[in-house]
Amino acid sequence: MITIRRLPAVLFLLAAATALAQPVAPAANSGPVLHGRIDGNYYVSPGMIYRIEIPVSPKLGGQVSDTDDVVTFIDDFNVHLSVACFPQDATQRWELATRGTKDYCVYFFSNYVLPDFQQMFPGTSVESARYAPDLMDGALLIYTLLPGGSMFADKAAVLPNAAKAPIAKRGNLVFVYLGHIYVLSSELAERVTEGSKYHKTTAEEDEILRQRLIDFAGKIGFNTPADDKSAKGTAPAGRR
Repeated sequence: MITIRRLPAVLFLLAAATALAQPVAPAANSGPVLHGRIDGNYYVSPGMIYRIEIPVSPKLGGQVSDTDDVVTFIDDFNVHLSVACFPQDATQRWELATRGTKDYCVYFFSNYVLPDFQQMFPGTSVESARYAPDLMDGALLIYTLLPGGSMFADKAAVLPNAAKAPIAKRGNLVFVYLGHIYVLSSELAERVTEGSKYHKTTAEEDEILRQRLIDFAGKIGFNTPADDKSAKGTAPAGRR
């Protein structure tokens, strides 16, 4: 049975929406029960598959929300980051083995993530993509434009065409590790919040998102089979 269908992308999007629509647990304080847990300055995923240093601060409105598969970090200014992590079933492992890492990442994003972006935010398109063979033992960077898809729309600067929904730009990083497919996401909030003061070129936007995603990935510690139940495993050399 295929356990990875279009459901992962739906949960991925819903997790982002939940971060805005409902109260969530502050990054370092008690609050509604999470599917994972907060351990000091770290979020530990359900099943202790990975842990990640929390990239937001309660002093800046930082919040954490999650599902069984996705955790979202957001603050009141310009941070919106998500980690989606799904176990690969036999079919997905076969797709990886037959396609290779690069084509598999393209296949997964194109078939399980992008269609749901397009359904939720009509007009969504891939602006560009690149494969980084030395990042996370092979990772796909994708830059997407999402009309009406900003998590910071309520903070958008007033523009002459304010009647139109702002076009959000999001970077995604797709990679595979220890039988799981990961999709990291970061919105370039400044594109929406700075209004007429925003003058970044496409190349500059891509570099900002690329660096944010790399830094975000570098905060993840993967719990390998050799690790104990403290979930303090870290990425092996070459996966930073």
